[in-house]
Amino acid sequence: MATGRTHRPATRSRGIPEATVARLPLYLRALTALSERSVPTVSSEELAAAAGVNSAKLRKDFSYLGSYGTRGVGYDVEYLVYQISRELGLTQDWPVVIVGIGNLGAALANYGGFASRGFRVAALIDADPAMAGKPVAGMPVQHTDELEKIIEENGVSIGVIATPAGAAQQVSERLIAAGVTSILNFAPTVLQVPEGVDVRKVDLSIELQILAFHEQRKAGDAEAAAAAAAVLPPRAAEGTPRKGPDGDVPAVMPA
Repeated sequence: MATGRTHRPATRSRGIPEATVARLPLYLRALTALSERSVPTVSSEELAAAAGVNSAKLRKDFSYLGSYGTRGVGYDVEYLVYQISRELGLTQDWPVVIVGIGNLGAALANYGGFASRGFRVAALIDADPAMAGKPVAGMPVQHTDELEKIIEENGVSIGVIATPAGAAQQVSERLIAAGVTSILNFAPTVLQVPEGVDVRKVDLSIELQILAFHEQRKAGDAEAAAAAAAVLPPRAAEGTPRKGPDGDVPAVMPA
């Protein structure tokens, strides 16, 4: 089976925009769910709703893949699963190492979705000597002294960093020096990497802070609306007479 070191996905050479690439996994997830339910075809509107995008954007994205669907029929689900998987490089084996086997690293190691999506966890690595040899997710943890050897023997090109922030930069430098060209960073820090190395950052605290911002904004809007309602007099019901200097004024004046 081919490894990630020798085969790279062709998306960049084919000029697919990065924004489209970022949406392809969303389409694949929705399509996989349809495939598991034995749904043969799907319309652009149905698939867009399942993926959380608008149908015009979906059709534009699929045009980069050369897939236009059939009018009145829609898209062939199984073919699209294959087509998107191929573009994402998921029709081959991608060995991955996870560095930092604390609570987060162990949770990632136990995640069952890697294998079904084209990724094989080749090794779990930690700097703590007490962790060496301990089984996590059915695999023995290996010490960071073995990092370069593990990467070379397994042809690893993707590394996952789940270390504390202070160790992440050094770990990334060792990964890159050993041949890793893509990094998924869970450490709460910005990595400095050379050109040609791709880094995706996942920071749960930042995502929560963004949600907190929106919650605060919604609460502020609600308070402002309540304050405005308390100050403004209620609108007179339609048809209710209004008081004038000479008494009631009819809501509708006669012609």
